[in-house]
Amino acid sequence: MKRSQINRILEDSDTVLRQHGYVLPPFAYWSPEEMQAADHRGLVERGLGWDITDYGQGRFDELGLFLFTTRNGRVADLSAGRGMLYAEKVMISRKDQLSPMHRHILKTEDIVNRAGGTLMIELFASAPDGSIDRARDVEVPVDAQRRNLPAGGKLKLSPGESVTLFPGVWHAFWGEGADVVIGEVSTVNDDLTDNIFEDPIGRFSTIEEDTAPTHLLVSDYERFLA
Repeated sequence: MKRSQINRILEDSDTVLRQHGYVLPPFAYWSPEEMQAADHRGLVERGLGWDITDYGQGRFDELGLFLFTTRNGRVADLSAGRGMLYAEKVMISRKDQLSPMHRHILKTEDIVNRAGGTLMIELFASAPDGSIDRARDVEVPVDAQRRNLPAGGKLKLSPGESVTLFPGVWHAFWGEGADVVIGEVSTVNDDLTDNIFEDPIGRFSTIEEDTAPTHLLVSDYERFLA
Protein backbone atom coordinates (compact mmCIF):
# COMPACT_ATOMS: atom_id res chain seq x y z
CA MET A 1 0.00 0.00 0.00
CA LYS A 2 1.13 3.56 -0.61
CA ARG A 3 1.52 5.75 2.45
CA SER A 4 -0.69 8.38 0.81
CA GLN A 5 -3.50 5.80 0.61
CA ILE A 6 -3.00 4.85 4.25
CA ASN A 7 -3.17 8.51 5.29
CA ARG A 8 -6.48 8.89 3.45
CA ILE A 9 -7.90 5.75 5.05
CA LEU A 10 -6.93 7.00 8.51
CA GLU A 11 -8.67 10.33 7.94
CA ASP A 12 -11.78 8.77 6.38
CA SER A 13 -12.05 6.12 9.10
CA ASP A 14 -11.75 8.67 11.89
CA THR A 15 -14.57 10.65 10.27
CA VAL A 16 -16.78 7.54 10.09
CA LEU A 17 -16.13 6.69 13.75
CA ARG A 18 -16.94 10.23 14.88
CA GLN A 19 -20.16 10.16 12.85
CA HIS A 20 -21.19 7.16 14.94
CA GLY A 21 -20.17 8.79 18.22
CA TYR A 22 -16.87 6.95 18.68
CA VAL A 23 -13.87 9.12 19.60
CA LEU A 24 -10.37 7.67 19.63
CA PRO A 25 -7.94 8.37 22.51
CA PRO A 26 -5.67 11.44 22.34
CA PHE A 27 -2.55 9.47 21.39
CA ALA A 28 -4.26 8.49 18.14
CA TYR A 29 -3.67 12.02 16.85
CA TRP A 30 0.00 12.36 17.74
CA SER A 31 2.26 13.06 14.79
CA PRO A 32 5.26 10.76 14.32
CA GLU A 33 7.42 13.45 15.94
CA GLU A 34 5.09 13.73 18.94
CA MET A 35 5.04 9.96 19.28
CA GLN A 36 8.85 9.87 19.23
CA ALA A 37 9.04 12.58 21.90
CA ALA A 38 6.42 11.06 24.20
CA ASP A 39 6.71 8.09 26.54
CA HIS A 40 5.55 5.61 23.95
CA ARG A 41 6.88 2.45 25.60
CA GLY A 42 3.49 1.19 26.78
CA LEU A 43 1.88 1.81 23.40
CA VAL A 44 4.62 -0.09 21.59
CA GLU A 45 4.76 -2.95 24.09
CA ARG A 46 1.00 -3.50 23.93
CA GLY A 47 0.54 -2.79 20.22
CA LEU A 48 -1.91 0.06 20.72
CA GLY A 49 -2.84 2.32 17.83
CA TRP A 50 -3.69 2.46 14.15
CA ASP A 51 -3.66 -0.64 11.97
CA ILE A 52 -4.47 -0.69 8.25
CA THR A 53 -4.01 -3.94 6.37
CA ASP A 54 -4.49 -5.26 2.86
CA TYR A 55 -2.96 -8.57 4.00
CA GLY A 56 -0.06 -7.91 1.66
CA GLN A 57 -2.22 -8.39 -1.44
CA GLY A 58 -2.50 -4.80 -2.71
CA ARG A 59 -6.30 -4.87 -3.05
CA PHE A 60 -7.49 -2.99 0.04
CA ASP A 61 -10.98 -2.20 -1.27
CA GLU A 62 -11.60 -5.92 -1.88
CA LEU A 63 -9.41 -7.52 0.79
CA GLY A 64 -8.58 -5.42 3.81
CA LEU A 65 -9.57 -3.98 7.16
CA PHE A 66 -9.21 -0.83 9.28
CA LEU A 67 -8.44 -1.41 12.97
CA PHE A 68 -7.50 0.63 16.03
CA THR A 69 -6.39 -1.13 19.22
CA THR A 70 -7.42 0.90 22.26
CA ARG A 71 -6.27 -1.46 25.01
CA ASN A 72 -4.34 -4.70 25.25
CA GLY A 73 -2.63 -6.82 27.87
CA ARG A 74 0.48 -8.91 27.39
CA VAL A 75 0.79 -12.59 26.52
CA ALA A 76 2.80 -12.94 29.74
CA ASP A 77 -0.31 -11.86 31.66
CA LEU A 78 -2.22 -14.80 30.20
CA SER A 79 0.53 -17.19 31.21
CA ALA A 80 0.52 -15.79 34.74
CA GLY A 81 -3.29 -15.81 34.93
CA ARG A 82 -3.34 -12.30 36.37
CA GLY A 83 -2.92 -8.73 35.22
CA MET A 84 -4.49 -7.22 32.12
CA LEU A 85 -5.98 -10.27 30.40
CA TYR A 86 -8.11 -8.45 27.85
CA ALA A 87 -7.99 -6.33 24.70
CA GLU A 88 -10.33 -4.02 22.79
CA LYS A 89 -10.37 -2.87 19.18
CA VAL A 90 -12.60 -0.87 16.92
CA MET A 91 -12.68 -1.85 13.25
CA ILE A 92 -14.35 -0.81 10.02
CA SER A 93 -15.22 -3.44 7.44
CA ARG A 94 -16.25 -1.72 4.24
CA LYS A 95 -19.14 -2.91 2.13
CA ASP A 96 -18.11 -6.18 0.41
CA GLN A 97 -14.53 -5.83 1.74
CA LEU A 98 -13.34 -9.26 2.85
CA SER A 99 -11.32 -10.06 5.94
CA PRO A 100 -10.03 -13.49 4.90
CA MET A 101 -10.60 -16.86 6.53
CA HIS A 102 -8.53 -17.32 9.68
CA ARG A 103 -8.55 -18.66 13.21
CA HIS A 104 -6.78 -17.91 16.48
CA ILE A 105 -4.74 -20.19 18.70
CA LEU A 106 -5.25 -18.40 22.03
CA LYS A 107 -7.65 -15.51 21.56
CA THR A 108 -11.34 -15.66 22.39
CA GLU A 109 -13.16 -12.66 20.95
CA ASP A 110 -16.56 -11.03 20.94
CA ILE A 111 -17.25 -9.45 17.56
CA VAL A 112 -19.92 -6.74 17.85
CA ASN A 113 -21.74 -4.96 15.06
CA ARG A 114 -21.68 -1.44 16.47
CA ALA A 115 -23.24 0.45 13.55
CA GLY A 116 -23.79 0.51 9.82
CA GLY A 117 -24.79 -2.39 7.58
CA THR A 118 -25.07 -6.12 8.25
CA LEU A 119 -21.92 -7.92 9.36
CA MET A 120 -21.58 -11.20 7.50
CA ILE A 121 -19.39 -13.91 9.08
CA GLU A 122 -18.63 -17.22 7.35
CA LEU A 123 -17.82 -19.94 9.91
CA PHE A 124 -16.14 -23.34 10.07
CA ALA A 125 -15.09 -25.62 12.91
CA SER A 126 -11.53 -26.92 13.16
CA ALA A 127 -10.49 -30.46 12.32
CA PRO A 128 -8.26 -32.27 14.87
CA ASP A 129 -5.14 -31.05 13.03
CA GLY A 130 -6.36 -27.44 13.14
CA SER A 131 -7.35 -27.25 9.47
CA ILE A 132 -10.84 -26.31 8.31
CA ASP A 133 -13.48 -28.98 8.88
CA ARG A 134 -15.74 -28.66 5.84
CA ALA A 135 -18.25 -31.25 7.05
CA ARG A 136 -18.96 -30.64 10.74
CA ASP A 137 -21.45 -28.09 12.05
CA VAL A 138 -20.12 -25.15 14.05
CA GLU A 139 -21.74 -23.77 17.19
CA VAL A 140 -21.23 -20.18 18.38
CA PRO A 141 -22.92 -18.03 21.04
CA VAL A 142 -24.81 -15.08 19.55
CA ASP A 143 -25.53 -12.66 22.38
CA ALA A 144 -25.01 -15.63 24.74
CA GLN A 145 -27.58 -17.77 22.89
CA ARG A 146 -26.35 -20.91 21.17
CA ARG A 147 -26.48 -20.83 17.39
CA ASN A 148 -25.71 -23.90 15.29
CA LEU A 149 -24.68 -23.47 11.66
CA PRO A 150 -23.59 -25.90 8.95
CA ALA A 151 -19.96 -25.86 7.84
CA GLY A 152 -19.46 -22.64 5.89
CA GLY A 153 -22.68 -21.17 7.25
CA LYS A 154 -23.00 -17.41 7.09
CA LEU A 155 -24.02 -15.64 10.26
CA LYS A 156 -25.74 -12.27 9.87
CA LEU A 157 -25.27 -9.71 12.63
CA SER A 158 -27.39 -6.57 12.64
CA PRO A 159 -26.25 -3.45 14.54
CA GLY A 160 -26.18 -4.25 18.25
CA GLU A 161 -25.71 -8.01 17.81
CA SER A 162 -22.54 -9.88 18.72
CA VAL A 163 -20.95 -13.32 18.41
CA THR A 164 -18.35 -15.02 20.58
CA LEU A 165 -15.60 -16.81 18.65
CA PHE A 166 -13.49 -19.27 20.60
CA PRO A 167 -9.97 -20.39 19.59
CA GLY A 168 -10.09 -22.73 16.61
CA VAL A 169 -13.27 -21.32 15.05
CA TRP A 170 -12.44 -20.36 11.48
CA HIS A 171 -14.04 -17.12 10.34
CA ALA A 172 -14.08 -14.60 7.51
CA PHE A 173 -16.23 -11.46 7.48
CA TRP A 174 -17.38 -8.49 5.42
CA GLY A 175 -19.96 -5.73 5.42
CA GLU A 176 -23.22 -6.20 3.55
CA GLY A 177 -25.39 -3.30 2.42
CA ALA A 178 -23.09 -0.64 3.89
CA ASP A 179 -19.82 -0.22 5.77
CA VAL A 180 -19.87 -1.72 9.28
CA VAL A 181 -18.29 -0.34 12.46
CA ILE A 182 -17.18 -3.36 14.48
CA GLY A 183 -16.19 -3.66 18.12
CA GLU A 184 -13.87 -6.42 19.28
CA VAL A 185 -13.54 -7.37 22.94
CA SER A 186 -11.15 -10.24 23.52
CA THR A 187 -8.49 -11.88 25.58
CA VAL A 188 -4.98 -10.53 25.00
CA ASN A 189 -4.35 -9.87 21.31
CA ASP A 190 -1.13 -11.02 19.65
CA ASP A 191 -1.22 -10.20 15.93
CA LEU A 192 2.34 -11.43 15.38
CA THR A 193 1.76 -15.10 16.24
CA ASP A 194 -1.93 -15.77 16.91
CA ASN A 195 -3.44 -15.38 13.41
CA ILE A 196 -3.59 -18.57 11.32
CA PHE A 197 -4.82 -17.86 7.78
CA GLU A 198 -6.32 -20.39 5.38
CA ASP A 199 -4.24 -18.97 2.52
CA PRO A 200 -0.54 -18.06 2.73
CA ILE A 201 -1.00 -14.31 3.21
CA GLY A 202 0.50 -11.76 5.57
CA ARG A 203 -1.20 -10.01 8.48
CA PHE A 204 0.39 -6.62 7.73
CA SER A 205 0.87 -4.52 4.60
CA THR A 206 4.04 -3.67 2.74
CA ILE A 207 4.19 0.13 2.60
CA GLU A 208 5.49 2.27 -0.25
CA GLU A 209 6.67 5.55 1.28
CA ASP A 210 5.43 8.02 -1.33
CA THR A 211 4.72 10.67 1.34
CA ALA A 212 5.27 11.19 5.06
CA PRO A 213 2.97 9.38 7.51
CA THR A 214 0.27 11.44 9.20
CA HIS A 215 0.22 9.00 12.12
CA LEU A 216 2.24 5.87 12.74
CA LEU A 217 0.70 2.44 12.37
CA VAL A 218 1.39 -0.28 14.92
CA SER A 219 3.43 -1.98 12.20
CA ASP A 220 5.58 1.20 11.90
CA TYR A 221 6.70 1.25 15.53
CA GLU A 222 9.74 -0.99 15.19
CA ARG A 223 11.13 1.09 12.33
CA PHE A 224 10.25 4.63 13.47
CA LEU A 225 10.54 4.29 17.25
CA ALA A 226 13.58 2.04 17.58
